[in-house]
Amino acid sequence: MLALSPSQRILLAVHAVDFRKGIDGLIGLCRQQLGENPLLGTLFVFTNRRRTALKLLTYDGQGFYLILKRFSQGRLRWWPDGTQPCHELAARELAILLWNGHPRQAAWAPLWRPLSATPTVGPGNSTAAKARGLDAAQIGAAAGLAGKQTDSFRPGLPF
Repeated sequence: MLALSPSQRILLAVHAVDFRKGIDGLIGLCRQQLGENPLLGTLFVFTNRRRTALKLLTYDGQGFYLILKRFSQGRLRWWPDGTQPCHELAARELAILLWNGHPRQAAWAPLWRPLSATPTVGPGNSTAAKARGLDAAQIGAAAGLAGKQTDSFRPGLPF
């Protein structure tokens, strides 16, 4: 299953791709033609010449996912064109595209608060902890983690 995050970078390859290409072929295409590093977690979206299918490629830190969606009937109603090799897309636009919709014709509610690249959740970063004047050490002590080794990838957990 693919989870789309509003903060995830999504790039559509503007030009059609030979769908005989597998993971390694698409990785090479990302690097050479799109000028992007596929190891950074970007979600790449490709289409075939007839616009009847999509391939999605992404890296999760341990390996690559290659997802194929072939439409039961019809062709894509929308695909970007232009001189640039790739086109950036929002997660909500990709969700519409995966259902063969037209993302440029959809109406969106304005964002209440812009998304930022910095995390707002975690020890010492939570709004509730800051409101109470607690820092990361005090949060760890309150959770009984004082002096225990914690994993840096999962802050605040004793394992």
